[in-house]
Amino acid sequence: MESPELNTDNVTPPSKKCKLQGKISDSPEPSCVSMKSDASMDPPWYFKNGNPLSVHSKLQRKISDSPEPSCVSMKSDASMDPPWYFKNGNPSSVHSVLQKSGDRREKNIITATGHDPEPAAVNDVQKKFKLNLVKKFQCLNGVMINPENRTLLNEIYTELYITEGDSGDVNKEHEVRQIEAASRRTTTEETPIKCNDIFKPLSDQDEPIRTVLTKPLSKKDKPIRTVLTKGVAGIGKTVSVQKFILDWAEGEVNQDVQLMFPLPFRELNLMKDQKLSLMELLHVCFKETKETEMYSLEKVLFVFDGLDEYRFPLDFQNTERVCDVTESASVHVLLINLIKGNLLPSALIWITSRPAAADQIPSECVHRVTEVRGFNDPQKEEYFRKRISDQSLANNIITHLKSLRSLYIMCHIPVFCWISATVLERMLDEAESGEMPKTLTQMYTHFLIIQTNIIREKYSKKQESDEEMLLKLGQVAFQQLMKGNLIFYEEDLRVCGIDVREAAVYSGVCTQIFREEFGLHPSKVYSFVHLSIQEHLAALYVHLTCLKEKRNVLEQSQDFKTISDVHKSAVDQALESQTGHLDLFLRFLLGLSLESNQKLLHALVTHTEGSSQSKEEAVQYIKMMISKNPPEEKSINLFHCLNELGDNSLVEEIQRYLKSGKQRKFSSSQWSALVFVLLTSVQELEEFDLSKYTSTENITALVLVKVMPVIAAARKAIIQHVTLNEKHCEALASVLSSESSRLRELDLSESKLGDSGVQWLSAGLKNPHCKLEALRLVFCRISDEGCASLMSALRSNPSHLRELNLSQNNLGDSGVKCLSAGLENPLCKMEILKLCGCGVSDEGCAALTSALRSNPSHLRELDLSENKLQDSGVKCLSAVLENSHCKLEILG
Repeated sequence: MESPELNTDNVTPPSKKCKLQGKISDSPEPSCVSMKSDASMDPPWYFKNGNPLSVHSKLQRKISDSPEPSCVSMKSDASMDPPWYFKNGNPSSVHSVLQKSGDRREKNIITATGHDPEPAAVNDVQKKFKLNLVKKFQCLNGVMINPENRTLLNEIYTELYITEGDSGDVNKEHEVRQIEAASRRTTTEETPIKCNDIFKPLSDQDEPIRTVLTKPLSKKDKPIRTVLTKGVAGIGKTVSVQKFILDWAEGEVNQDVQLMFPLPFRELNLMKDQKLSLMELLHVCFKETKETEMYSLEKVLFVFDGLDEYRFPLDFQNTERVCDVTESASVHVLLINLIKGNLLPSALIWITSRPAAADQIPSECVHRVTEVRGFNDPQKEEYFRKRISDQSLANNIITHLKSLRSLYIMCHIPVFCWISATVLERMLDEAESGEMPKTLTQMYTHFLIIQTNIIREKYSKKQESDEEMLLKLGQVAFQQLMKGNLIFYEEDLRVCGIDVREAAVYSGVCTQIFREEFGLHPSKVYSFVHLSIQEHLAALYVHLTCLKEKRNVLEQSQDFKTISDVHKSAVDQALESQTGHLDLFLRFLLGLSLESNQKLLHALVTHTEGSSQSKEEAVQYIKMMISKNPPEEKSINLFHCLNELGDNSLVEEIQRYLKSGKQRKFSSSQWSALVFVLLTSVQELEEFDLSKYTSTENITALVLVKVMPVIAAARKAIIQHVTLNEKHCEALASVLSSESSRLRELDLSESKLGDSGVQWLSAGLKNPHCKLEALRLVFCRISDEGCASLMSALRSNPSHLRELNLSQNNLGDSGVKCLSAGLENPLCKMEILKLCGCGVSDEGCAALTSALRSNPSHLRELDLSENKLQDSGVKCLSAVLENSHCKLEILG
């Protein structure tokens, strides 16, 4: 397998050159992988009676006193000390023996005994390695179930919706908003890819799939080496990794890969103070093969899960070059050199990450980008039917969730499906008293109560009260949320008064809320099951601290604050946040002030009192903030907050307007409410015609900015008779270039657009993510200059636009010649071209005729009415019509 070419232009020169000491005659140019002399080293890694004879035994002795993890170990020494020899001829250890035999390298490795290794050696290693991985990954992680009642992954696993390609932008929005955007996309508009196919080049897959990479792949391109998979927290990245490895270990797929090394970033964090070689790192992490003699490896895969959880910077520009698997360095240095291909260039690399952290990996180091989108609508239902054996009960749960748009949107996240199933199954099956949860706060509060009851049933004698436990967990959740951390360590617990020796009780009892993990290292890693659970507990901590201790932990001041002041602080901080990391926290905090949720919490805590006055103050403050025209995504979250508070007055007002069918002059707050209503509608928005909601004179610059999210969510947008400035055109270009946009038809006719506006639109049209199929720009003051911009865009992205209407613009023959150059492109799929009243003469007609001769198979409608055509122009077109390949049906 050839190693992909990587861009190393900006790589800092190596501090050490990789040298081949000693003379190797007639050998090809050496690679920089493990070419150091073995003159001063131990013999090849040969194991006798299980004792390694390599220099790496020193490290093994160093850690031998460490306690073994209680869970099934992921460690293995499959890559410990045996000499690796890859198929491309690049030896990966100092013990690779180079032999001259007709200018080729001998593929077999000579063992310490001087004999060729038996073919069964690799198979024996694989069998033991795979067996241990099956033990580790066959059960769904403990986050989902109690340890005593573990569930087989294959029994409950529901295929996730994964797509290939990515916008390339760092997504700064809160992840729930990303889920909401995903919920508005239909699966037919994207190209799905199976998880097990992520390393297959195009020629190996059943159907060609669209790729959005550093450079497009073709069948002749080199194999894919590095895959980056993005996805928000809880969307299913880790479970996908688990299923991928399990399928391989069980012999189902990807059997050309000899060994897979799962190395979660959260566990690599624990090696922050260690310096070791890649061989030593693998020696520490994987021990299964220590009694095995040497073998050769042709293809291995490193899986690095959770880049967003890595606590150390990855500086790809200024990190020292390491190309010898026996050279010691910090773990982050080894990671960078592995990803760059300096270390083991034949190895496959799979990295998973939340979107905001994914840009740490340079694009030139990534050969395929995929995105885990969680569950689409059919997969949501499939999950509940698999999760709940009583199908009648499953149907009731699905019906209830579908009736509540805010909850059904969240079901794109598999973890939320599990939370909903846990709560609703118990409430519907056992007919427990109380109102069925209709908001996120209600759902999560019920879930917290259920888990606390599990604690009570398991531990009849508690060392502390429920309230004390929740306050401690809530403090951890709050402090780590403010730092942007999903994972934390022993020192983080100590700060919150949690004794490390008692942490096992917390994680063992609250398995489904708070977990600890043993992994590659004897230290422990802690996290909440999902970011939303962390946000709910953080909100509960802020709420209880205010009521119990008369403190507002959101402010530095220790002055007494009322709950209303705490709410205002939270709203202000959420609006100021650039990343939206407090959005869901704010929803939970406000929702906890409802009397219904306070009654629920009485089962757990004593201080829950709020007041109707504090609720009303929060409602009025949020409405005031909405009227101040915050960014639309912030406004949308504030409407979700009103929903948590049980106030839907603005939304209901808009819904009455919509039912009346009359145009209105909306206030700023009402426009925001309209956007919220349209975006959270159960039905997908097929057409958004701005004129249906208000008259032309009421369409201000502010209104146009507010409705941009709706334009992106609609399949067809009609924005006519308006004045579009540069800011509006730039926003429209952003919509066109967004991968999440559903927009396929855009009508800006009779708007003051001009050539400058067209230039901005063209920037969006040329983006490879743009899927616009119809663009109508009738009477938009466009000249040949704007026409040239359009054609430049179509040359860059020619395969989607099917209809272009430029009628009643002053294009002239020069503009039409530009259009003709674009039509000649064999990739151009234009079917309808309307140039009515564009000042076209016979000269322009001749250019169009030439284009149609070159590419006659797509255009079926051409409108040249109200132009200056003479007989010669008509004759040119008539000649084209005689072409048997011409598909022209309508000629105006």
